[in-house]
Amino acid sequence: MPFNNLRNRQQHESGRKHFAVLIDPDNLDEASCLNLLSLSETHQVDFFFVGGSLITTDNQADIIRLIKENSSIPVILFPSNSLHIDKQADGILLLSLISGRNPDFLIGQHVLSAPILKASQLQVYPTGYMLVDTGRQTTASYMSGTTPIPYDKPAIAACTAMAGEMLGLRYIYLDGGSGAMQPISSDMIAAVRQAVDVPIIVGGGINTAAKAKQALEAGADVIVVGNYIEKNPGFLAEVSHTVYSYNLALDVHR
Repeated sequence: MPFNNLRNRQQHESGRKHFAVLIDPDNLDEASCLNLLSLSETHQVDFFFVGGSLITTDNQADIIRLIKENSSIPVILFPSNSLHIDKQADGILLLSLISGRNPDFLIGQHVLSAPILKASQLQVYPTGYMLVDTGRQTTASYMSGTTPIPYDKPAIAACTAMAGEMLGLRYIYLDGGSGAMQPISSDMIAAVRQAVDVPIIVGGGINTAAKAKQALEAGADVIVVGNYIEKNPGFLAEVSHTVYSYNLALDVHR
């Protein structure tokens, strides 16, 4: 699976970037999902992340089935709790909310999930999940009962990520949350990039190609766009082109 390649130090150090589309099962019907899949196949999306902080319908299994039947792009679960594990997927971000102090999201849900995941064929990606304050309270911070990292405190983010890496987490995910008013700052991404060697995933508030490029240049290995693509599907092509152009420039200068 391509996501595994991020753990390859040679590829990580090459600077190549990746693009993930976050799909909230509550926000798609079959027609809109098929349209998104067609765009994603055309414009080189690397991964689908499926899930959300609050799932209010039973749509997830049908959405994943639709993706698997109509796309070759890997499906990686982005779960808020153990109830959202679906064995149809290819893998799961096993998120430990290291920016907060709620034990249920640091280890509690993981204990419930462990026997299910052990018995499944899902690839497990242990991920340090860090919520960042991007201007307003998000569903993720409200549902988890945690305080996000202050927007202008890159040192806190860097030390938190460093601790996660030392604990053995293999990925760091900086997230502004759905509907973030602004993206994670370049200063914070750069500080985390300097602090850890593991791949960095960045999402939330990326609603222009320029913001996507800024995240890449600051050190993000994977950029994630979801909420804005739901409103403006054409934005998917813009982000894909930005990632492609960045990687092409790397190849030219190598």
